[in-house]
Amino acid sequence: MKREVIIACDFDDPVKLFDFLDLFRDKKPFVKIGMELFYGNGPSIVREIKRRGHKIFLDLKLHDIPNTVHKSMCKLAELNVDMVNVHAAGSVAMMEAAARALKEKNSNAVLLAVTQLTSTTEEVMNKELWIDHKMEETVLHYAMNAKKAGCQGVVCSPLEAGIVKEACGEDFLTVTPGIRFADDDKGDQKRVTTPAKAKELGSSYIVVGRSITASADPVAAYERACQEFEED
Repeated sequence: MKREVIIACDFDDPVKLFDFLDLFRDKKPFVKIGMELFYGNGPSIVREIKRRGHKIFLDLKLHDIPNTVHKSMCKLAELNVDMVNVHAAGSVAMMEAAARALKEKNSNAVLLAVTQLTSTTEEVMNKELWIDHKMEETVLHYAMNAKKAGCQGVVCSPLEAGIVKEACGEDFLTVTPGIRFADDDKGDQKRVTTPAKAKELGSSYIVVGRSITASADPVAAYERACQEFEED
C-alpha cells in the first residue's frame, strides 16, 4: 500500500481554500474537508474540489442513532468522496449502518472510524469522559469494533498506529492526524509526532494541517511532508 499525505484544509471560506489549492500548479494533493467548510458551504464545495481533480477525505465524524447515520451517509456517498468517517463511540450497530450505506451508494469510498481525538489526553478520557481504560487499550478496542462493523480503517494518533495494525492487520488503514514538523508548534494537539516518525510507527496516511497551510511556502512544506513520510 502506498503511503500518502492528506492536507487538512481547515479554511473558513472557499476563496482561501481555492487560492491555496491553486498554489499546487502541477499537483493534486489529497485534501481533508471538515466541518468548517462543509457546514458553511454545503455539498457544492465538495463537488468543486472533486471537479478540480483532488481526492477528498470528508471529515464530518457522524455520531447518531444507526438509522440517522445510515440516511446521512447515503447522502454523503452521493458526493463521490474517497474517504468519510464516523465516531467509533457510536456503537458497532451505528458503524454497520454507515458501512451499509456506502456499500449501497458508493462502494469505492473508504469508511473510517474515529477512535480518540488527538486533542484528548488519557487524563481527560478518564476523568471527563469516564472511560476507565488506558488510551492504547481504548483505541485498540474501538479499532477492533470498527473492523467488525465493516470499516476499512480508523483515525487514531500515530502513537497507536502500530498496535492497531498488529491487531487488525496490515491492510487495515490507520489515518493519523496530529502531525507536525520537528520545528513546528504543537497547537492544540496533544498526541503528536513528525511525518518521519509516523511512517516508522505504521501510519497508512498522515493528515497535516497548519504545518502546510500556515507555512510561508505551502508547496515546499507539502513536498517536505511527502519526502519524510512517503519515500523509502
